[in-house]
Amino acid sequence: MRLFPILAAILVTGLIYVFVFERDRLTGDPSDSEQPQAAQDNVPTVGDGDDSATVIGVIAVRSTARTIDSAVILRGQTEAYREVDLRAETSGQVISEPLRKGNFVDEGQVLCKLDPGTREAALTEAKSRLTAARASVPEARARVEEARSRLEEAQINENAAARLSEDGFASQTRLASTRATLRSAEAAVETARSGLEGANAQIEAAQAAVASAQKEIERLTMTAPFAGLLESDTAELGSLLQPGALCATVIQLDPVILVGFVPETEVDRIKLGAPAQAELASGGTVSGKVTFLSRQADQATRTFRVEIRAANPDLSLRDGQTVEIVISADGTPAHLLPQSALTLNDEGTLGVRLVTKDNEAAFTAVNLMRDTTSGVWLTGLPDQADVIVIGQEYVNDGVKVNPSFRELGQ
Repeated sequence: MRLFPILAAILVTGLIYVFVFERDRLTGDPSDSEQPQAAQDNVPTVGDGDDSATVIGVIAVRSTARTIDSAVILRGQTEAYREVDLRAETSGQVISEPLRKGNFVDEGQVLCKLDPGTREAALTEAKSRLTAARASVPEARARVEEARSRLEEAQINENAAARLSEDGFASQTRLASTRATLRSAEAAVETARSGLEGANAQIEAAQAAVASAQKEIERLTMTAPFAGLLESDTAELGSLLQPGALCATVIQLDPVILVGFVPETEVDRIKLGAPAQAELASGGTVSGKVTFLSRQADQATRTFRVEIRAANPDLSLRDGQTVEIVISADGTPAHLLPQSALTLNDEGTLGVRLVTKDNEAAFTAVNLMRDTTSGVWLTGLPDQADVIVIGQEYVNDGVKVNPSFRELGQ
């Protein structure tokens, strides 16, 4: 009874051994069997001769720098070109029918209208006061002219009395009387002038009251400051608005603004007017030009705000969508090399090893610009460079090498 389980266990163990340890042999996959040989082929070989202890065989490529478009890539979002919260400047009850959010409104279109109440009567009263003030001006001017005439008459009488008194033909009493009349005439002129100035002041006060009443009536009607979309319903009919209460929110999405934040290491590469393209998270694309580059960094992120204006005639772009922005920058000479050619020196600096004219290995630091499926674009190398792509990990600076050159892509 116990023999069958033992035989089954032995059989299962044998099958597991075959599938695990002899799988490649059963399936005919030569990858593992050839791997040691391939590894041996890729191991750098030591040259023959007297310098066999110092000369190391490596594989290198002759690379020529090419100018590529070193675009600045940012992540950002869309923003409305203009947005305004239209608020009441006076109090009153809404008497206009509400407009629903999402509707397109033209510039100057009425959004909210308030009940005028007694404002029309206040305007009529202010206009009446202005008319009365203007009517009092001619009378005040006539009084001024009358006072001036009396002043001239008093001056003549005073001069005559003074001369007659000097010759002994007039008494001092008459001279004093004429001088008193002259002072009275001068005072009358001043009084008349004050009356005229008061009439003019009443006109200005009445004009200010009329302008205030008219402005108050104008505030009863709230219109769209520009053509755009309603982002909220307008105030409901019959609701009471106080100063500062929201009537509606209007946004303009054509054109639309693409906003990103560029780090300080890349800000000098962006120029006003540079073409830019953005890809939406939904898959669409939009093009525009750089219209603004901030001169002040954000205190928290140390980045600079950049804005791109793009046309949006069909209003397909919305406010707040995530975009990936690519801004064109000046071309930069760079080398396209396999990623496997990269190495690190003892200080941890990223670079490649070159073959010098004396067939010696030399480390050169590089900057990684872009990573592609064909390789990596690197800067920091001379225009013509012999780059070690296999064996760079086995040599140090100054070590003699025996390079075997091959074409890129082999």
